[in-house]
Amino acid sequence: MFSRRRGTFMIITVLLITAVVGFAAVGSASSSVEMKPWGEVGGQPVYLYTLTNSNGATMKVTNYGARVTSLKVPNEDGEMVDVVLGFDNLQDYLDNHTYFGAIVGRYGNRISNGKFTLDGEQYSLVRNNMDNHLHGGYKGFDQRVWRGEAVKTSEGPSVRLNYLSKDGEEGYPGNLQVTVTYTLTNDNEFVFDIKATTDEATVVNLTNHNYYNLNGAKSDAMDHELIINADKFTPIDDEWIPTGEIASVEGTPMDFTTPTKVGKRINENHKQLKNGAGYDHNYVLNGGSGMDTAATAYSPATGIIMKVYTDQPGVQFYSGNFLDGSLVGKDDIKYKKRYAICLETQHFPDSPNHPNFPSTALRPGEVYETTTVFEFDTE
Repeated sequence: MFSRRRGTFMIITVLLITAVVGFAAVGSASSSVEMKPWGEVGGQPVYLYTLTNSNGATMKVTNYGARVTSLKVPNEDGEMVDVVLGFDNLQDYLDNHTYFGAIVGRYGNRISNGKFTLDGEQYSLVRNNMDNHLHGGYKGFDQRVWRGEAVKTSEGPSVRLNYLSKDGEEGYPGNLQVTVTYTLTNDNEFVFDIKATTDEATVVNLTNHNYYNLNGAKSDAMDHELIINADKFTPIDDEWIPTGEIASVEGTPMDFTTPTKVGKRINENHKQLKNGAGYDHNYVLNGGSGMDTAATAYSPATGIIMKVYTDQPGVQFYSGNFLDGSLVGKDDIKYKKRYAICLETQHFPDSPNHPNFPSTALRPGEVYETTTVFEFDTE
């Protein structure tokens, strides 16, 4: 169970993965990281890393987009269930632009009109979502080839991924050096740690974009019982941009302060749900400083409970509204509408344009650092 303080992973062994290595493993029979070639993008090698913890749970990660492609945890009968959406091969990720399992950035979520002002200077970003900027632009971090290394820690197997986002990329100022560490702990926790530094003032908001279905995508995720530890949320306009208001969830279908099925009120005629369009909203978490509980999801079909802990001020809850059955994922499953939920721990959308939101500015000499834990158990 989650009990650690952020940043306490003790590195035991590090193996740098290079294009010369065809196959490598770090760890013991009970806990390991294995790597194999998975193709290439623009002449850059892409690998698939398989992390196995001491309980037999597994997680697969690729350095293309720093993506989690599979995460198998035990259900109430001890059977392994893959709880994230994704594809079996690299080509499907290249042919279908999705954010499945990726790190999104340089700014996860939306920036209105693709513009922000920082230290008196206005910057224009790529507009890839109506008139707005979404998840880093046309070629965000999800479409970049990262540099990877396998890491054995005292907590369980890890993969560390690095990427240099150059000054001007998608319109952002500054060279941003990013390090993401994914760990599958021996307590069946998926942990991601993110660090970033810059040589020029910029804005940063990074998160992992796993699509979760605790039923193993055998059905939609509307039966999942959800709790979000938030009394408030940030209302959105017709283009899904925050209005700047911080509103109470009380008395609205936005309220998940007690266990509520995701699909219970999703089709209500409410302005924020856009008459049944679904959830895609930032929740203002109740926690203080340090790691706090952000959300809990439970599947009555498998008995799997997923608890989310983070040091971030918000979590974006997305109900898979734009899945439409056109994507065929692992095990030839068609990912239909609302076949997954996303719980993206983050700073607020469009923060650079709302002074009342927590700042996402990062300046030279500062370190952007965040940790999120997804803990899996059964009832």
